[in-house]
Amino acid sequence: MAERGELTCAEYDRIKIMPTPLFSPPTYRRRLRAVQAEMQRRGVDILLVADPANMYYLSAYDGWSFYVPQCLIVLAKGEAPLWWGRGIDLAGARRTVWMEEDALFGYSDDYVHNPPHHPGEHLAQTLTDLSNGRGTVGYESETFYFTPALLHSVQANAPQLSWQDADGLVNWQRAVKEEEEIAHMRQAGRLVAAMHDTALAVAAVGVQKHKIAAAVYQTAIAGVPDIYGDYAAIVPMLPAGADAAAPHLTWDDTPLAENSGMFLELAGCYRRYHCPLARTIFCGTPPSKWRAAEAALIEGIAACMAAAKPQAVCGDVARALTRTLKKQGFDKQGRCGYSIGIGYPPDWGERTMSLRPQDETPLQAGMTFHLMPGLWLEDWGIEITESIVITKTGCEALANVERRLFVV
Repeated sequence: MAERGELTCAEYDRIKIMPTPLFSPPTYRRRLRAVQAEMQRRGVDILLVADPANMYYLSAYDGWSFYVPQCLIVLAKGEAPLWWGRGIDLAGARRTVWMEEDALFGYSDDYVHNPPHHPGEHLAQTLTDLSNGRGTVGYESETFYFTPALLHSVQANAPQLSWQDADGLVNWQRAVKEEEEIAHMRQAGRLVAAMHDTALAVAAVGVQKHKIAAAVYQTAIAGVPDIYGDYAAIVPMLPAGADAAAPHLTWDDTPLAENSGMFLELAGCYRRYHCPLARTIFCGTPPSKWRAAEAALIEGIAACMAAAKPQAVCGDVARALTRTLKKQGFDKQGRCGYSIGIGYPPDWGERTMSLRPQDETPLQAGMTFHLMPGLWLEDWGIEITESIVITKTGCEALANVERRLFVV
């Protein structure tokens, strides 16, 4: 069997580090069984789970170690997932996951950034030992952290194994949230509401954007009464003026100008669960076109939330927005939202459902979305968004921030 790392089991017992998983072991076992059922349906014997959000969902592993190869190894009939990663990160795994010591496998630093060696060699040997040299291995082809180099290395060093693209297999198991998960997202909603309060208090003509970002970060991490804030999967986005015509710019030292707008797309994050929310600030007196866009977005969000309910499909929500905006003289192309929940950089989306006209995925109680009807026009832009949870009878906002254009 491949080496497990520097500490022996006896040494580990003497240290007596107690893991601190977010949920109870039965919750993680229930999630594991759902993943295994889908693996068996697809004919996957071993699943490599490299998306940090999926690793967290199945194991509670939480560490900033995803810049080197790591994954969970899920056996179709195993009792727990197996954690595989860099040897020095075994200590972090011991302190966070719900699994026992014999489920943890670490590779030495000889494999780290040391060509021609690669951690895939160690993973290949681990898989060979676990499978007795046969079976089908599924992998996540579009996660940001399962690189072509890792795939090529493990395939070259375990040529007897078959391979199957299993991207999204775990992501889809996360689509319907448990009550505890929704509670964490509501806490993240409290954080993002406080972040917007901070931004509104700081923003004024002449204030540099980086100072607004700094104040927002302070609130995001300092938290609100009773809870702290985690780092979000995406940094604050706050383009102003003509830059707001682009949806994904961040900040610089430009001061806010008179008669210009700035949108802030932020997210509260609590125990890795996210609640994104965007609002727009205007410095001065908003022109009529801004007020028209504000009214259109507010009416559009109301129409979307009326359409977002069980028995509807994702496309119904998108079509409700399209109809409303068109009636108000605006045309939004592309999707207007996506599934959210656990997130790690660089994305808080789950990469499953999209709120677009072509997506016929049925909505179910417990699904959570960032409803994102931003308008990015020729030389200005405005965002007013909501994070929502589908309930048994409709949907609810996860944060409580007034839905309007803020004027300073």
